[in-house]
Amino acid sequence: MSTLDSIDAILFSLSRAFTSPFAVFVQIQGCTICLLLALGWLLAEYVRNREVKRIKNSIKAGNSLAFLYQDINELEHSRQVKLPRVSVVMPLKGFGEHNLHNWRSQITSLYGGPLEFLFVVESTEDPAYHAVSRLLSMYQDHVEAKVVVAGLSTTCSQKIHNQLIGVEKMHKDTKYVLFLDDDVRLHPGTIGALTTEMEKNPEIFIQTGYPLDLPSGTLGSYCIYEYHMPCSMGFATGGRTFFLWGGCMMMHADDFRQDRYGVVSGLRDGGYSDDMTLASLAGAHKRLITSPPVAVFPHPLASDLSFGRYWNYLRKQTFVLESYISKVNWIMNKALFAVHCYLSWGFVAPYVMAIIHITSALRIYIKGYHQLEDTTSASGMMLVITLAICTFIELLSMWNLTRREVQLCNMLSPEAPRLSLATYNWGLVFVAMLVDNFLYPISAFRSHFSQSINWSGIRYHLKDGKIFKIERRKDMGPTKTDLGGKHLYGKKGAPQKASFISSLGRNLAHWRQPKKFDV
Repeated sequence: MSTLDSIDAILFSLSRAFTSPFAVFVQIQGCTICLLLALGWLLAEYVRNREVKRIKNSIKAGNSLAFLYQDINELEHSRQVKLPRVSVVMPLKGFGEHNLHNWRSQITSLYGGPLEFLFVVESTEDPAYHAVSRLLSMYQDHVEAKVVVAGLSTTCSQKIHNQLIGVEKMHKDTKYVLFLDDDVRLHPGTIGALTTEMEKNPEIFIQTGYPLDLPSGTLGSYCIYEYHMPCSMGFATGGRTFFLWGGCMMMHADDFRQDRYGVVSGLRDGGYSDDMTLASLAGAHKRLITSPPVAVFPHPLASDLSFGRYWNYLRKQTFVLESYISKVNWIMNKALFAVHCYLSWGFVAPYVMAIIHITSALRIYIKGYHQLEDTTSASGMMLVITLAICTFIELLSMWNLTRREVQLCNMLSPEAPRLSLATYNWGLVFVAMLVDNFLYPISAFRSHFSQSINWSGIRYHLKDGKIFKIERRKDMGPTKTDLGGKHLYGKKGAPQKASFISSLGRNLAHWRQPKKFDV
């Protein structure tokens, strides 16, 4: 028997095995996952589209500033002077290609009430320190803003440390504090919209939003986009949600001043993830988290986002599930860990089977084998066709939601460069779906057994769900952040050698497209 005949025999055996009742169940399960994702994105698109229609109707009714306020009377001076004071706290780390545009979108907000911006850095050696200082000097007569040097964290992640220092430095009359990541691109009316909802419903504990990733063309950037898309349906509720994104969180300032529900101690004493910690506290104390329909933000990904940087980001995301603040939180995290891993490989497995079915069918067609193999091939191809239809429906629903969110972002920021779907490569989106879901369980298990993570050159070690050890060595970390490609060190502090894995990933996966979103 020749080598090719042996391969054919293995293919036919696998194809027959993949038509067994259990294999059919696995493939039907994969189709079901596709359809459930499609349904979730369809419902999310409905919420976003409802907001688009509201803005259009307001404009038709004569409110040309509908992107700021539903009711144009809200712009009257008598109402604007009554707006509460808001402090915006932004922990910074590094400086990259999109930062200046993002920071400008934040400090040029059209919120009519008292507003201050606190840019918090670890030290003056951070490249962000000089960049943001120069920017603020240009707006010093128009914006209340300052740069705060927080120093090094010792009991929690550096991001949380910077946030808490920012809270300590906020104005004594601040009513609401808004935490923003420095890669968030705000709309002119975002702060006003969030504040309005907080004023309407004082029971709201946290208001949040979610990013709309703008892939740069690399496989890594599409993997990030695909990773975030399933989560986006949890934020497109138009109201109550159980999800929380640390990139945008508005809270009551007094909750921090008085340490209500343990928000300060829970973050300060071993906290690794700000959003997971606060979401856990909200659940434990039955507090309300909401996500208004306008809280979706353009998030341009770095033009050189390599596959290696995507892997680092995925590692940090799965590592979040290893941190917890209570036994209930631990149980919830482990349940999420198990379900996500099961669904991820449950999503990928049918495509592996489909490749076997297609290859087997091609060999049967070429070699003209007898009826038994032909019957098996027909059964397998029926499953492949069913999976292909479900995949098409899923991608169509993902495209539809992305299209609607792009439209909404364009309406909420009419002065900004227009966003477009023209540069999205949907073939790469499909590949990213398979790659991301295959790698997620691997990353999750590695996080579980390592109990440590390198985040922007700082290695955090967990014990009983909390940070207990922090290591800082510039030569053991990356030189850039994962998503924004921000330089973490100045020329003097930069490590001498780049990571081999990052370099390899950059060479293999850097599929570039025109940088439509560069500013």
